[in-house]
Amino acid sequence: MSGASSSGESVDDVGVLPQVRRTTRWTRLWRPFWVLPMTFVLVATVVGVLLPEWEQTVDEHLPFVFQGGADGARGMLSTIAGAMISVTGLVFSITMVVIQLASSQFSPRVLTDFLSSRITQATLGIFAATFTYALTVLRSVQGASGEESFVPQISVTVGFLLVLASVGTFLAFIQHITTSIQVSSIVSHLGDSTVDVVDRYFPAADEPAALRPQPAWDPSPAEPQLVLEAQEHGYVVEVAHRRLVDWAVEHDAVVEVLLPVGRFVTEGTPALRIFGLPLPQRVLVLGADAADPTGDGTHAELARRHDLDAVRRCVVVEQDRVFNQDPALGVRKLVDIGERALSPGINDPTTASQVTDEIHRILRLLITRRDLPSVLEHEGQVRLVHRPQRVSELVDLSLEELLHYAKESLQVPRQVGDVIDALRPVALPGYAPVLDHWGQVAGRLAREAAAEVERMPGGEA
Repeated sequence: MSGASSSGESVDDVGVLPQVRRTTRWTRLWRPFWVLPMTFVLVATVVGVLLPEWEQTVDEHLPFVFQGGADGARGMLSTIAGAMISVTGLVFSITMVVIQLASSQFSPRVLTDFLSSRITQATLGIFAATFTYALTVLRSVQGASGEESFVPQISVTVGFLLVLASVGTFLAFIQHITTSIQVSSIVSHLGDSTVDVVDRYFPAADEPAALRPQPAWDPSPAEPQLVLEAQEHGYVVEVAHRRLVDWAVEHDAVVEVLLPVGRFVTEGTPALRIFGLPLPQRVLVLGADAADPTGDGTHAELARRHDLDAVRRCVVVEQDRVFNQDPALGVRKLVDIGERALSPGINDPTTASQVTDEIHRILRLLITRRDLPSVLEHEGQVRLVHRPQRVSELVDLSLEELLHYAKESLQVPRQVGDVIDALRPVALPGYAPVLDHWGQVAGRLAREAAAEVERMPGGEA
């Protein structure tokens, strides 16, 4: 295995690794749709219990708060609770209609973006919290008007303020829904997210490590290797490159990541190969389950000695793809919207044209960046081998399927040709062949569509 730099100089490619947002337990905790609304409800319940208890210790009559008696407080809190649960059902119904419309009109892949909206989550949360708070405070009202009673004035006033906040969030929710369902808003949001991850993932054109020739790495077939299999199914959403390099340096090994980000894997799929460790046999496989086929505890001892669980955690697998380290995800969603718009059932080439405009924006940044090196060195030694996404692959993903489904369209092939003409002057020389290829395809499809129009009765060129 070639592990040293040919120049003999100290080489460190760690700086070229993508500056991506890590998926932490904290971010995963807040990702589900129900977490934020449930947090609102729990906070409201706790406040609804503790605030009236505190008010019992306050003997002074406070101004600028609820001045009614016990019956008035009960009536007000009951009205708030009844109204809020009704409006909560309305907001939930509106959300479901919007999700269904977006799924059928655009793509099921955009549902995650709707469900992750903090405005929608906060609206449902404050409505449910106001309902829960009103019921909780209602149990603290004691007695009746005209006799000895206890009315938590501050607590009832807080309930009224929550109603005002609910009205404000409802207006914001309506504004958010009416804008987020527009195709321009959806496409622009996906473009923003994709441009952001492209900017952090691919190195700049003048990055020294990206300009340097790839070091040679050819492991000998006789060299011992440890294979770690995936323990769960789903999509690879993150590879912690820097932590893998640190581990490889600590154990004087080479780590090869076999799965690119965005790939679907099943349990038992080989995920990592490690070279350089002292192993009892030439090829040792640590499977997806915890069972040790040798029965002598060799695998468990090896995992403890080299902290292999930490290596496994460097490859994160989840049920859905996320933008953190996956530039292809945004392109995939945009292409899906374009394909759906070009389908015979919808036949909306203008939406496909808007998608092409956003793809143009992404490609303009993409073709000015270098590919990530697949073999990375640290201090002259190869430490990490991985399979990064490539610029040319993303260009193919952006245009191949879109042009395939635009065969009978005049608008989209012509627009793609114009986009490629605009990209050629700013593209790095290495991307000229892929741009020329898709420019030729777009030109051919545009000519065929124009010829088809000419053959129509009364058609004109």
